[in-house]
Amino acid sequence: MSSAPGSTAALRTANQRRVLAVLRGRPLEHPEEGPDRDADSFTQAELARATGLAPATISNIVRDLGAAGLLESDPGSGRRGSSVRIGPGAGHVLGIDFGHSHVAVTLADTMGRPLGETRRKMAAGLDHASALDQARRMALELADELGLPHPEGRLPGSLHHVGLGLPAPVTDDTISSSEIFPGWEGVDARRAAEQHLGVPVSIENDANLGALAEHRRGVARGHRSSVFIKISSGAGAGIIIDGQVFRGARGTAGEIGHLTLDEQGPVCRCGSRGCLEAYTSVETVQALMAAQLPEATLDDIIEAATSGSVAARRVFEDSGLHLGWGLASVVNLINPDVVVVGGDMARAGELLLESARLGLRRHALSAVAQTPVLASELGERASLLGAALLAADRTELVGGGAVTAPGSPRGA
Repeated sequence: MSSAPGSTAALRTANQRRVLAVLRGRPLEHPEEGPDRDADSFTQAELARATGLAPATISNIVRDLGAAGLLESDPGSGRRGSSVRIGPGAGHVLGIDFGHSHVAVTLADTMGRPLGETRRKMAAGLDHASALDQARRMALELADELGLPHPEGRLPGSLHHVGLGLPAPVTDDTISSSEIFPGWEGVDARRAAEQHLGVPVSIENDANLGALAEHRRGVARGHRSSVFIKISSGAGAGIIIDGQVFRGARGTAGEIGHLTLDEQGPVCRCGSRGCLEAYTSVETVQALMAAQLPEATLDDIIEAATSGSVAARRVFEDSGLHLGWGLASVVNLINPDVVVVGGDMARAGELLLESARLGLRRHALSAVAQTPVLASELGERASLLGAALLAADRTELVGGGAVTAPGSPRGA
């Protein structure tokens, strides 16, 4: 039963939430940042400054939440100089990242910090029920490895929420295009996942999750606005504006892969012609090199390029120029602090990015033509880490335990 608005208990809960919000979602500038500083901890004095609460109030909150197992402290210079962080008693969250041919799973604490993770190949076009069952089995294996008790066939009771990433536009938790992600068309992904996993689930596009992870933990950290471009079998973008993921009116913002570059260009899987991803995807690179390197993997082609293959280098240069052309439209429109390139194609590094910057300079306004274009710091893990962070964000810690955050939008 919730406390009456304005009551002492309601005020105490509100103050606890303010402290926990600071601990779980750090401000951009930390007043006492240093190279040896734990990035997820604050002193009590810092918490007082960050929340505007009285030092005595902070001390009481730290004591109460510590007794509940939600916080832990390390000794410092006096009681209010002690280092405070979220404790292991707060429980766990689960992150799941589905790709066109893989599934990755991580068990994390309620800060979204991975405790264990695993990644496996998955048959392309696998139906959603089979894919979810595979993810659940992987999660159970992780729980066993970490020593987390759980009932037979069920996820641990300490698990509060699941963040699930899908490589397609998500509207009201549903994917409407079978061409982009077959096996999930028309499925209420949140409801299906909750039925298979038995835990509250939030659904998100994988590029948005990558953007969230790079913003919080990766190369875009410290910037108020950024764009994360994920290029693998497809291409999509996650957009951060004023520190928040921008999803658009129906959750499909960032579909840069289907930006038309040439109406007479190659046919894209979406049915249109000349889409960006038709020039930049892994499959495109492999097709262009098929005559010289039959059945080569992306890594084989990268190795050929770094070893001096003129054809392989040209393929990445052409892909990068088209990428830069597409980025110019995004940068002209949004003017982000930084662009981050992730997904499988990011493994090509400067083979791709050097020409992408050139394409950007050719087509962007001079005021934004020098926008940094950087490789993802988190690599293929970006969307998975973002899924864990999403699950953590959707779990609100309170004095007696943890609950799903109220008012969380479906699929947000």
